[in-house]
Amino acid sequence: MREEQETVGGGTRSAELTLPGFVHDVCSAVHPLALGSPFFRSLPLAEHGLEFVHPPAPLAHPLDGGEAVLLERSLEETAAGLGADARAYRRLLGPVVESWSRIEEAILGPLLAVPRHPLALAGFGLKAIQPAVRLAGRTFSGERARALFAGAAAHSIQALERPATSSFGLVLLALGHVHGWPVARGGSQRIADALASYLRSLGGEIQTGAPVESLAELPSARAVLCDVTPRELVRLAGDRLPGRYRAALERFRYGAGVFKLDYALDGPIPWAAPECARAGTVHVGGTLAEVAASERAPERGENAERPYVLLAQPTLFDPSRAPEGRHTAWAYCHVPNGSSHGMTERIEAQIERFAPGFRERILARSVLDPAELERRNRNYVGGDINAGSAALRQLVARPVVRLVPYTTPVAGLYLCSSSAPPGGGVHGMCGYLAAKAALRRR
Repeated sequence: MREEQETVGGGTRSAELTLPGFVHDVCSAVHPLALGSPFFRSLPLAEHGLEFVHPPAPLAHPLDGGEAVLLERSLEETAAGLGADARAYRRLLGPVVESWSRIEEAILGPLLAVPRHPLALAGFGLKAIQPAVRLAGRTFSGERARALFAGAAAHSIQALERPATSSFGLVLLALGHVHGWPVARGGSQRIADALASYLRSLGGEIQTGAPVESLAELPSARAVLCDVTPRELVRLAGDRLPGRYRAALERFRYGAGVFKLDYALDGPIPWAAPECARAGTVHVGGTLAEVAASERAPERGENAERPYVLLAQPTLFDPSRAPEGRHTAWAYCHVPNGSSHGMTERIEAQIERFAPGFRERILARSVLDPAELERRNRNYVGGDINAGSAALRQLVARPVVRLVPYTTPVAGLYLCSSSAPPGGGVHGMCGYLAAKAALRRR
């Protein structure tokens, strides 16, 4: 295995981005899909140093007035916090939670495949195909439940009026009940390190600091699996790719970018709603209407005035990441692909809105705009951390329309990045399914 950067990990790296002794996750920080991944569950990663830490509540979503709605591990406890929408939440999420073990394989794989449990998947799909604003608006009468669903659906990184954005809300809320939203003790790098350790224990070799400029540089092999985006595969393969397939890859669409901040803090975030301190993840964005407005902006080439901010506060539950008594925070918002507009002030204004006095806690900050994120990881084209838009067409045909999407017309050449199904997230399923396709071809 060859890796361009000096450390393995891609989107699961950690580093001291602010001050000595403060460990920050460079991209991914919270991992509902890690425990939800059939592939990861099949590996002895705990034997290779990986430990997950579960906050008491996976998620908090603060609202004005010093209140917050929480996603609890228990579906019933979550519903109880939604007032008049308790029954509606149970009816919406209960079937997904109950059938998760039967549908997870289909959700975390190519959508064009024949499902093993078609009825259970159809029940999920009828809800998942809807735009998030429509499903939330029709299902819930109160703002608390609508905001909770909107924040989860906005992980799709697209306007919530788009088809299938509800799928992200349903999957992430259900995972909170089934597996939780844990963090890796010591930082997300520990996930990559455990995977690398296990690979080496099987005899695998990893070369870091070893960029590949052309497939012609690689030694002869029966299979080459490329953890790259379509743009990069075109660059690496050159004329080996047939014209029609190459043209299809060049039409692949990248989604909105990310503007990310990391903080070294002299204390915990002073949330107006104290229950936010029970959650590892906080969705900072206000109401459904506000979150939807924020997510529409990047598609119009605009930067939201009041951005929806995804925030993680891992040191509340993993103090190993900071000096004693100190804390870290991780936050980002969505921006137009490749945007160079600074969003620091707007992000901090949103956090301060729900946590007065937050700015006074800041010892240092790190700023990673879309260009810097792409510099650190070529797969993040224009700051797109999902390595491709999650619009409905690209959920079905990712990266192109092909019965086995990991294969290419070139014998022995496979695509195994999150530009292939099931897309972004720390789950390992893209590589796992690409490897299975390669083995079947052999």
